[in-house]
Amino acid sequence: MVNGFIILDKSSGMFSKTAALRAAKCFCTKKNGHIGTLDPMASGVLPVAIGGATKMIPFIEDFCDRTKEYLFTMQFGFETDTLDITGTETARTDIVPDENTVRSVLYKFVGHISQIPPVYSAVHVNGQRAYKLARAGKQMEIPARDLDVYELELISIDGKNWNFRMCCAPGTYVRSIARDIARECGTVATVTMIRRTRTSSFELKNAVTLDFLENLFNNGGDIGKYLMPVDSGLGDIPVLNLDNKSCRLYKNGGFIDVTVANGTYRVYSDEKFVGIGTVESGILRPKRTI
Repeated sequence: MVNGFIILDKSSGMFSKTAALRAAKCFCTKKNGHIGTLDPMASGVLPVAIGGATKMIPFIEDFCDRTKEYLFTMQFGFETDTLDITGTETARTDIVPDENTVRSVLYKFVGHISQIPPVYSAVHVNGQRAYKLARAGKQMEIPARDLDVYELELISIDGKNWNFRMCCAPGTYVRSIARDIARECGTVATVTMIRRTRTSSFELKNAVTLDFLENLFNNGGDIGKYLMPVDSGLGDIPVLNLDNKSCRLYKNGGFIDVTVANGTYRVYSDEKFVGIGTVESGILRPKRTI
């Protein structure tokens, strides 16, 4: 089985799950997972784990930097039920703030902030997904959530389009940020473009489009050269090297005596990644092996 990560530049209009499955089929497997879900209208970085790399997703999510970077565009003067251009208009106004006003409120959305997710989102409300309740026409109250925004800047204005860049923690909704910026300026707005340029250590410069990948596969090209190693994205987890004898024991589920601090480690032997282990009281125990 092929194991590794393929970094997709997901196109707008596609579900993340669909994109991941199609990418996996290019590697002749259905076994896949993805790190971070993009809204269908959003494009950009979608790391897809292929084969055994799916075992690494929990460790990337639990132990590594999960910062996300987005570029997004919003237009002032109207709002939709989804807070993006795909929704139905629910409000309109002639109030469009000036540049100084917009820049002056951005600091309020940087740091540890509170945010109410969009009604059309995957958050749970009374045990059900909010978007399912919204599609059924049911009223709901979504509680605010605390989250972290590290950077937020207005980078340009192009006619009606206001272009921003944001770095944030997981769970931050770009559409809610745009909604709240507009409301702080005394008006309404709608997101017209969302593009993720980074998630964790996976960046847009290493991404390929699904069309490119499928065309290369269908024409017998070498898609393997775009597959990143299984240990990609695990760089924040310290390394523990084993000799050949200890590695064989480790891969068979054995415990190894080590002289390192307690914690979670990336385990290697002869520079080859063999899995994730945890050390407690001088004993290395396997958690996941490749």
